[in-house]
Amino acid sequence: MFDLRWIAASAFSFIFFSIFSLAVVSLSADPAFAFLAYISNEKGNTVSVIDTDKMEMIATVKTGQRPRGIEVSRDGKLLYVAVGDDDLIQVIDTKSLTVVGELPSGPDPEQFTIDPAGKLLYVANENDAMVTIIDIEKRASVGEVSVGIEPEGMAVSPDSKTLICTSETTSMVHFIDTASRQIVGNLLVGSRPRFSAYKADGSELWVTSEIGGGLAIIDPSTRQLKQTVTFEIPGLRSEAIQPVGINITRDGKLGFINLGPANRVAVVDGATHAVLKYLLVGQRVWHGAFTPDEKYLLVANGVSNDVSVIDVARLRVVKSIQVGELPWGIAFGPN
Repeated sequence: MFDLRWIAASAFSFIFFSIFSLAVVSLSADPAFAFLAYISNEKGNTVSVIDTDKMEMIATVKTGQRPRGIEVSRDGKLLYVAVGDDDLIQVIDTKSLTVVGELPSGPDPEQFTIDPAGKLLYVANENDAMVTIIDIEKRASVGEVSVGIEPEGMAVSPDSKTLICTSETTSMVHFIDTASRQIVGNLLVGSRPRFSAYKADGSELWVTSEIGGGLAIIDPSTRQLKQTVTFEIPGLRSEAIQPVGINITRDGKLGFINLGPANRVAVVDGATHAVLKYLLVGQRVWHGAFTPDEKYLLVANGVSNDVSVIDVARLRVVKSIQVGELPWGIAFGPN
């Protein structure tokens, strides 16, 4: 004889499991839960939007002339894009994917960075040897700092006290006090420093030199060079290896260095600074960004007009996604 209580309990469990499963499927399919990558296309004058769940481009946003530097606001609601030939930073709503405003960046903005609090935006004005400081809420310039010739690589220390700017032509790293907005130190590095990045704990500052071909490891406390990492790829001339973009994992264990026309991303050990591996990607790899969960690293390949997707755990390129013309930079919204 059947136990009616057992049948009722089994039926309830089945119904509950079915509803739960449908809810999980619904959540995973909801685009609000997907990681979206935004790619600035320097020659195409667009921003491509990639859904990293689908691993495909899902939208294109028209921008001003020559978009390069690109960042997402701390709350994920706004996207900032430096349009160099228009001498401004455009503000794009990430929900509607429409341009909703602009910031007074100063002439020829290229790279910029947002302070950890999300209140200030620091812009490298390449042709004016200057850094412009913008109050994001007021949408107004609140200061300027004169630096070396052709400023580019911008970074803010995790404690917000120091702004880094690299000057390509002067081959110098400038240390700027964010309170006084004065240069408090300079350090010569390899020729044409392109990009700078702090470890999340602030223990090291990494700076790439495009023509010098190396990666400078700097002690921020002393503002002195600790080590220079060099790169060697069998079959390639040294002048073809041009380090540019840097991405360091939050735990500081791995750094990924984009090597430009070498069409490789070098994987560097965060502790020993040894080069662990070279990953073959698209042509002229420039800048990149991690997905918020750091499962993947996406890098922009300017000449092949695509984005390479790197599986961080396996250190393997798993996908190539076509985007706009001459992709330059990549940014993600927060998790």
